[in-house]
Amino acid sequence: MPTIAADRMEAMMATIAKANGSSDDEARLIATNLVEANLKGHDSHGIGLMPTYVNASQFGKLRPNRHISVVKDDGAILLLDGNAGYGQAIGVEAMQLGIERAKEHGMCLMSLRNSHHLGRIGAWGEMAADAGLISIHWVNGITKMPLVAPYGGSDARYTTNPYCTAIPETPEHPRIIFDMATTKVAQGKVRVAFNKGVEVPPDCLIDNRGVMTQDPSVMFNEPTGALMSVGQHKGYGLALICEILAGGLSGGGTFLPERSDGWSIINNMLTIIVDPARLGSTDALLAEVDMFIKHVKASPPAPGVEEVMVPGDPERKSSAERSANGLPIDDQTWEELVQCAIQVGIAEDVARGFGNPA
Repeated sequence: MPTIAADRMEAMMATIAKANGSSDDEARLIATNLVEANLKGHDSHGIGLMPTYVNASQFGKLRPNRHISVVKDDGAILLLDGNAGYGQAIGVEAMQLGIERAKEHGMCLMSLRNSHHLGRIGAWGEMAADAGLISIHWVNGITKMPLVAPYGGSDARYTTNPYCTAIPETPEHPRIIFDMATTKVAQGKVRVAFNKGVEVPPDCLIDNRGVMTQDPSVMFNEPTGALMSVGQHKGYGLALICEILAGGLSGGGTFLPERSDGWSIINNMLTIIVDPARLGSTDALLAEVDMFIKHVKASPPAPGVEEVMVPGDPERKSSAERSANGLPIDDQTWEELVQCAIQVGIAEDVARGFGNPA
């Protein structure tokens, strides 16, 4: 399994994106976003997605160099359309506008529809947190086929429907980014396991008969299986809320069979951005967060646990380690990236040249 420096992978991703029609600026956003996901340990939302994006683009389902359209503007309330553009660029534009409105009005309720895959939702929470704001995100997706079984069901009916909340950094602690799929594992993590030839953890998947399995191939061979919700009925309930708030309010739609599409990953997202200063003293809030985190982290670690962490800590640890040592990439994913580069007209020797060891 090769280990490749992050800057070389960014260069490869940007080169592929540009060869596939993206402007220099858009290619940079795509490359930075994807590699950042790998750095943070979320390989499911990183560079391994590029072949999927290229295929979607070449089938006309993902459109390079698109920008957001403002469908409705009511000051602090925005309805935006992503025009099936790269989520890595659409997400930036949407959050920039939402952050601007939240600073003007104290908060912003932003509904975004029809963006191609938005990637790691935590990236959009990080933008708000870095602006000193709190953000909450609900997301649904419409793809070729549903991925997740409802609680008590035996086949898939919707996708992994992420939820995210972001809190700004405090004097004593970095920003808190709680970003989760409403399934026990994301579909991308199943793809990574499939490419590596390893099993997924127990109780994450069912096969096409509704029987529990650890074999990731059930999500890639017909008839397919399904992912399971985190927390049984509780995660299932949260997934339904994400589906309704993201898909319903935006007008982008919930996952119904007639909306499925063979080559696209369309996301809708409802975002609330809040300026904590409008509710009182920001300094008092951040001091409260510091006291509470200190209290939580003071819990003695359970046997076999190195330390108590809070959301965002695992990503920071992974980023430090992978920035220093490079990104581990399984052989199957690397070969898919090379073939993806060839698909958009990049010479094979040039593509493989990006894979020099870190």
